[in-house]
Amino acid sequence: MDAQLRKGLLEYCVLTALSFQDSYGYQIIKDVSEYIDISESTLYPILRRLESDDKVTSYNTEFNNRIRKYYSITSVGREALAGFQNDKEKLIKVLEFIGGGNIYG
Repeated sequence: MDAQLRKGLLEYCVLTALSFQDSYGYQIIKDVSEYIDISESTLYPILRRLESDDKVTSYNTEFNNRIRKYYSITSVGREALAGFQNDKEKLIKVLEFIGGGNIYG
């Protein structure tokens, strides 16, 4: 997949994963990797950007005597995700056009 397209979709994939439940980096990678390739070196800058945009928050909790950082989607993140969902039909039409769909019907 083209890097620019992938980059644009990854943010929404992460928000979607977090919309189901709070999660930590490794689990987010497992959840998202089923649909699109993502690595730690890609995920953490996305999480930092989402946090600086107030789309996610983070908190630490102890797990097996180690501190684990969890991320949680905010109302701003849910609004961004809802906006993307509203644009889904437009995106599907563009993909169909690019894929050779019938533009005259």
